Amino acid sequence: MFRKKKGFLVSMMLGAALMLGACGGGESSSQEGGGKEGAKQQNLNFPTAGSTGTIYPLGSAMANLWGTEIEGLRVNAQASNGGVDNLNQLKEGEAHISFATSGIIWEAYNGERGFKDRKYEDVRIVAGLYYNPNQFVVREDAGIESVGDLKGKKFAPGSTGSTPEVESSIILPAYGINYPDDINANFVGFTEAIDLMRNKQIDGALIQAGLPTAAVTEMTSTADGKLIGIEPEIRKQLMEEYPWYSEMTIPAGTYENQEEDVDTLAIKMMLIADASVDEETIYQMTKVFWENLDQLETTHAIVKQMEIKNAVTELAGIPLHDGAKRYYEEKGLLEK
Repeated sequence: MFRKKKGFLVSMMLGAALMLGACGGGESSSQEGGGKEGAKQQNLNFPTAGSTGTIYPLGSAMANLWGTEIEGLRVNAQASNGGVDNLNQLKEGEAHISFATSGIIWEAYNGERGFKDRKYEDVRIVAGLYYNPNQFVVREDAGIESVGDLKGKKFAPGSTGSTPEVESSIILPAYGINYPDDINANFVGFTEAIDLMRNKQIDGALIQAGLPTAAVTEMTSTADGKLIGIEPEIRKQLMEEYPWYSEMTIPAGTYENQEEDVDTLAIKMMLIADASVDEETIYQMTKVFWENLDQLETTHAIVKQMEIKNAVTELAGIPLHDGAKRYYEEKGLLEK
């Protein structure tokens, strides 16, 4: 009787083992948050920028595109304080892919200025995207005709650690303004700066984002704002000192009441990732991004300025991520 029971139990155990094997049990890949059976779910954090800038809506649309087109991938787009904040999050492992301008990435990669003694050598370029102009917006009645006139004025250079704040710390001293001591600074983001301009609590702000920028549109149409440029001699001086700068003209009519072209300096905006992100994942993300640009054009007019031929140029000496590099090699933009 005992032998029969033992044999029956062994048969049951073997049957259960076979059923588990057929159902993908045992050593199959674990899943995080779903996906098809056996497919491992990846979750990538994607800080963008302030909600009234160019990058936030673009980043949200990109995250949605990647999640739709790449099986097993979820990209969590979120607002942030911009470039420096994004790089800090990547460096600390809190984020995986993000945006920043070439100048700040160079500083992080080389451990300079705001990244002194905390070099971030694992930052990688996924794509060079477009140029971000420095847009100085001032109130019409503030008596400001040049950036040099900002001395002693109430000015919003950007939120602490943001790209505009870094740009303010570079450009204002070129005009002999001791930054930040020579201005009455309000370290706020774009949204707060709009309200301060409307209420005449600040005389001007620096908005560093792609054209057209919602914050500048709001300031020029509802807060009596106007754009002022950067003089040729200052542009030349800064371009010699900071080689990632390029000259750029904001065409007349870009914003309400802007009757003339405005000349300024611009920096290339980059899509970046940490070197630890899986090569195949970045390859697929790069491929999906460039091959579906048409789906992103309704998000922001800036998408029309993006061309794949510019994805691998003027990268400030920062290495490409291996996954992105593989895609650009396949497209003939890089030699293998």
